[in-house]
Amino acid sequence: MYSLIRKLLFQLDAERAHHLSLSAMRWAGQTPIMHTMLQKWYAMQHPCLETNAFGLHFANPVGLAAGYDKNGIATQGLAALGFGHVEIGTLTRLPQIGNPKPRLYRIIKSNAIINSLGFPNEGVEAFLARAKSEEPRVKSQELRLQNTDLTPSTQHFIQGINIGKGKDTPIERASEDYVALLRQVAPYANYVTVNISSPNTLGLRQLQAREMIEGLLKAVMAERQTLAITLGQRPVPILVKIAPDLTSDELDDVLAAIMTAGADGVIATNTTIGRLDIPKSFVALKGGLSGRPLRYLSTEMIRLIYKRTAGKLPIIGVGGIDSADAAIEKIRAGASLVQVYTGMVFTGPSLAKQINRGLIRECKRLGLKNVVELRGQD
Repeated sequence: MYSLIRKLLFQLDAERAHHLSLSAMRWAGQTPIMHTMLQKWYAMQHPCLETNAFGLHFANPVGLAAGYDKNGIATQGLAALGFGHVEIGTLTRLPQIGNPKPRLYRIIKSNAIINSLGFPNEGVEAFLARAKSEEPRVKSQELRLQNTDLTPSTQHFIQGINIGKGKDTPIERASEDYVALLRQVAPYANYVTVNISSPNTLGLRQLQAREMIEGLLKAVMAERQTLAITLGQRPVPILVKIAPDLTSDELDDVLAAIMTAGADGVIATNTTIGRLDIPKSFVALKGGLSGRPLRYLSTEMIRLIYKRTAGKLPIIGVGGIDSADAAIEKIRAGASLVQVYTGMVFTGPSLAKQINRGLIRECKRLGLKNVVELRGQD
């Protein structure tokens, strides 16, 4: 079915096709019958899939990466595709239109995408208004389902919120953006990701330098503690999303800053500025490369992080995951969880189910009780 839909979608501009897909998932999430049917088709529950990371319990280790739903408009529908967590964003303090179009390119031969979007989003205030207005509707929908023959799924999904520096915020004042955003989104997030690694916001990757990231994380973690006291709840986990293009010394600096600050985990990795394994006609395009060409680069980064932190820092592995084998590779390298995005564009909405089914099969093959036992085997 998806092969036919994909042919139609790929006739459209990539960004237009994405908006249509996202609108469809938003509708599905708001329609009780459709939402429940998607869960029955795609959700998989099995004891071996259940995973704990940074103090949270995940029904399965497969998540949807930030960037797919930048404004958090379709989380319920997307979660129904079988994801154990959905990360929305990147959100900024003010609305941003992003970089000039065209800024999203499919590389069909390589199962890859180049994007130079630049954090286009409606701004955090629009997200907060929507989140507050949708709370009663979601509760009402759950109640209606309980009074019908359609039994609501017991699968729980985790919502992460990815935050980033605004385009016009000077780099030396970046911490102000992250602290303010954390304060606003914390009540609606199971975890918050500090995005300092997109190549499409001028100067953002400078924040990965040790002299910058130490001050930034110190401010973020202090605000996290203040919020925990104010809200009367456990501190929201803070993750840091890093680039795959860091040198060995740069990676050591980032990890030292993360561990010293007491952040809860790392997402490895964002898109790459490299241009390996793609046709020459795409090499000169600006932006970050994602998809299959990123697979082994991100896996190696995961392996290095796991080794250099002695497995003490939880890792979400991202980059080139379009099959169960690719996900298993990330977990064996040291990832506790994985995320997909570009893989779903090329493979379709059943990707999470395919990966979860493959993880169950791998656990049975090796006689493992839980997928956690695969972590770091390589």
